[in-house]
Amino acid sequence: MRYRKLGRTGFEVSEIGHGAWGIGGGQWLGGTDDESVAALKASIAAGVNFIDTALAYNEGHSENLVSKVVAESGQKIYIATKVPPKNRIWPARSGVGIEDVFPYDYIIECTETSLRNLNTGTIDLQQLHVWNPEWIHRDEWKRAIEDLKKAGKVRAFGISINDHQPDSALEIIKTGLIDTVQVIYNIFDQSPEENLFPLCVEKNIGVIARVPFDEGSLTGRITVESTFEPTDFRSMYFRGDRKQQVEVHVDALLADLEINRDALPLTALRFVLSDPAVSTVIPGMRSLASVAMNVRAPMLGALPEAALEVAHRHAWNKNFYS
Repeated sequence: MRYRKLGRTGFEVSEIGHGAWGIGGGQWLGGTDDESVAALKASIAAGVNFIDTALAYNEGHSENLVSKVVAESGQKIYIATKVPPKNRIWPARSGVGIEDVFPYDYIIECTETSLRNLNTGTIDLQQLHVWNPEWIHRDEWKRAIEDLKKAGKVRAFGISINDHQPDSALEIIKTGLIDTVQVIYNIFDQSPEENLFPLCVEKNIGVIARVPFDEGSLTGRITVESTFEPTDFRSMYFRGDRKQQVEVHVDALLADLEINRDALPLTALRFVLSDPAVSTVIPGMRSLASVAMNVRAPMLGALPEAALEVAHRHAWNKNFYS
């Protein structure tokens, strides 16, 4: 495993982090708690020391599993979690005031709940699970950050940027009050490279890259024949003709890169890690097989320049979350 600084936090975090949405269950089907625990243990054994979870991941179940495994490991593992929007609307919507999403008392209350779930006195990184730049001048989130840090309950604070809206974080970064951003970044969505990443480098802000596989598209396993249970998140994400769109774009990418389908997941991770602005990438890992594959990416290093040039030609302007 290789490690990078998480911006000005000074945390030395593994280039591959463990995305813990899927292990919470709920919107993701097909795994068990035993499998999730085994995957977390395998990650730590492979050198992963950064886990990203959230209070909203099956109402704290993900946090509870993470807490159990980290305690048993006896190692220093950096844990990031998130305050869910009070109105339970993802992403944040224009015109909705912060008083309906992140009032001061609610941020404090959720942090206390996560502290109990994680069985710790201090959260390494607390994040707001959505962000709306219309809130930039409001006092609630600013006081919450300052008070939680002052009380020693949070070491660092960040935001999880709304889907495909990297520029919505530019103004909050400039306030100097946050330490990290979490953003969608992958071969298909390269938009953070234009404005967000340069500003993060300038301000020494940690970058947590999420959705490196575009919810499965960039694993190469999504085809027109793929099916999902109605309660599985992916049944919404890949609804209608979207699986056919994915297959067309992935086939074109594979042909241009001159690689086979099995090589795509590692190529996707190496693409993300090729940008020096990225501190860590957090693929979801619910199985031992996915852990074994994903932790290989740092050893392989950045993509060669020729492959990067090809991959950059395959940016795809879409929003399947809408």
